[in-house]
Parts: sequence; structure tokens; C-alpha cells
Amino acid sequence: MANNIQAIRGMHDVLPEQTPLWQYAEQVIREVLGAYGYSEIRLPIVEKTELFKRSIGEVTDIVEKEMYTFEDRNGDSLTLRPEGTAGCLRACLEHGLLNGQVHRLWYYGPMYRHERPQKGRYRQFIQLGVETYGMAGPDIDAELIVLMDRLWKRLAIRDKVKLQLNSLGTVAERQVYRERLVAYFQDHAAQLDEDSQRRLLTNPLRILDTKNPAMAELVANAPALMDYLGADSLQHFQSITALLDDLGIGYEINQRLVRGLDYYGKTVFEWVTDELGSQGTVCAGGRYDGLIEQLGGKANHAVGFAMGIERLLALMETVGDYPLAKPVDVFMIRVGETAEKVGLRFAEQLRDALPALKLQVNCGGGSFKSQFKKADKSHADFALILGDDEAAQGVIGCKSLRIEAPQQTLSLEQAIAFLGEHFQNRAV
Repeated sequence: MANNIQAIRGMHDVLPEQTPLWQYAEQVIREVLGAYGYSEIRLPIVEKTELFKRSIGEVTDIVEKEMYTFEDRNGDSLTLRPEGTAGCLRACLEHGLLNGQVHRLWYYGPMYRHERPQKGRYRQFIQLGVETYGMAGPDIDAELIVLMDRLWKRLAIRDKVKLQLNSLGTVAERQVYRERLVAYFQDHAAQLDEDSQRRLLTNPLRILDTKNPAMAELVANAPALMDYLGADSLQHFQSITALLDDLGIGYEINQRLVRGLDYYGKTVFEWVTDELGSQGTVCAGGRYDGLIEQLGGKANHAVGFAMGIERLLALMETVGDYPLAKPVDVFMIRVGETAEKVGLRFAEQLRDALPALKLQVNCGGGSFKSQFKKADKSHADFALILGDDEAAQGVIGCKSLRIEAPQQTLSLEQAIAFLGEHFQNRAV
């Protein structure tokens, strides 16, 4: 017997019993983003490799180790997108969307990173990205945080996440701090693990983000970036915290929160949780004005965030009680040659009258008993039962599958009225 082909490691199927939670989360996300005036942008999954080398940086784990890169038939180097910010900004620059304009955008879809799969970290993962352009003030930074706060409340997980904030200052301020930080870690080089030794000369700020408990004390005693910020950077950060204080949104200032990419500046933030083990970051964002010039655009302003949907759903599963949509409202049983023909016509007439009704018709034949089992298994509220006698009389049986109630015999008009009233919140 031949071996079955299985999914690629780290790339998972989402099965029918799992999709209702995905659909619920996606619908709430769309509603919240719409309430704040954000527009969807849809981006290619494949981009030129150069885009990510220029944006993320060649000396990073993502570019060096994690990207899915290949040559196409023309010899061009292409990459499955490992993140969405670079592609979104590329699209805005290419189509002239940043020429004196303000934009609030979001995108949603798969990203790809070849890293060691573990719970909450996959090689194909779904990400929500939100990007804003053309706004310099702290109010847009605060708006993104407020938007997320509302989303957590809508998803009933606000008490499971905490907001952490920091400021990375300007490039010049960060360069001075970087030199001081390197000197500090060089003085304690013997205490650095292998990963931190590698980062010392390439990305020293990322050492502050280490998850190695053996380095916790060393990192805690490192110089604090906030001490190196100028008046403008401090004012920007304090304006954000003042806005959050006024709105009653709690936060923790975490001076070890960094991004490690040179284009980030001023605001950085993360929403973290204790519910998911080591994968504690649910959402991360920040201001990245510097990336626009880095990709060839004119100096401008940008701030955004990204969120992994798999981690969001894992957090939602700890709540577990959501009004998830059922795949089927009504299941039609057809027994007999005439009933099978009339039943299809009857079903289409019901769908014409009640467009939002989820009506599944049994196909493939079967006894009444076997079809009734299918109806019950579908989790429908009602079974419509049609035999040859009912078909000849122009009526259909209607049996409740969820509560004790006598079976009714209804005409088409009566069935439309009855089901329309029962599903009035969704039927037209």
C-alpha cells in the first residue's frame, strides 16, 4: 500500500470543525477595523527577495535562515513573504499612495518562515497587519493601541493580555545608546550565550530581548535606552502615555522591549499574555518612519502592528464560549424518486425567499433512518422531510431536531413564513 502524502512540516490544515472560530475572529476583526476607518489592501504572497533584504536587513535570522527563497524561470530571486510590512509599503510607494496622503490600511493572509515548528509558531502562519502612513503625531500611535484594546474586549480576552510600551528614540539617539550597550556587554562577554555573542556586533539591542533566564540579571543591569532619549522623543512618548491614561488603558513601560531593526524609532509596543507558555507575544507594533526612505521613498511617517492569528485563536480557546455560526440551519430529507426531484425545486424556492438560510439537502440517496442520522449530525435546528406522498400534495414535514415539539406539515408558503420567523435575524 502506497504511503499517503502528508502536509509539509509546520504547515497545518484548518479542518471544518475548526473554521467557525476562525470565521468569528475574522468577522470581529473586520468590524473593529471598519469602525476606525481602516481600508483593506490585498498584497502578493511572493515578492522580490531584494525587498526583504533591504527592509529586514541581510544580517538577520529571518533573511539568513528563515526565508523561503527560490529562483523563477527568468532567474529572478523571489521569496514567499515572511512578513507584511515591507510588501505593504512597497505597494504604497509603487502606486503613489504616499504623495501627500494619509492612509490607514490592513491586510490579512499567510506568511512563511522556515523555523523550528512549535505550538504557536508555524512555517506557514496567518497574520493580520495594520499599517498607517502620513501621520507624525502621537495620536495615531495611541489610536492603534486603542483599536487593539477594543478588539480584545470584543473577543472577551481583554483580561488575558497586558500592554507593554517603550520608546526607541531616533536613529541618532539609538546609535549613541548602541555604542554604550556594546561596551557594557563586551565588559561582560563571558556571560553572553552563543546567540547573544553573535548579535553583539550585528544587532545588540536584540540581546535585551533574550529569553535565556541565565542572562536575566545581566540584561536587567544594562544601560536603559530611555536615559539616552532627547526632548522630542520623550515628549512623543509621554503624549502617548497621557492619552492612554485619559482613556483608562493600563500599560507597563518595558525598557527592554526592542525591535532591533534600524528603521524602527520612537514608539514600540507589545500585547503579551501568560496563557500561551513561551509564545507570550500576541501582537507587536511600532513606528517605522525610517523604512520609507530605506525603500526609496521620500521622508514620511509610518506606524503599525502585526498579529499572528493562530496565537490569537489559541488565546480565544481558553475562553471557549463564543456565538459561532453553525454550518447548517435546516437539513432536507428526500425519500423517493418524485421527492428527490421536487425537493431540489423546493429547496431553491426556499433559498430564493430566505437568502441567508443555510439549507443542506441530502444527496446520494439512503433510507429515511440514515438520512435522519445525517440531519441530526449536521447540528441543524430543523429537518425538512419530503416523501413521494408529500411531494404529490405540495407539502413538506418540518421536525425540530433540538427541542421536543410535534412535527408540522407545511406548504411552501408556510415553510417560508415559519423558517423566516425562526431565523429572522439572518433571513431576508
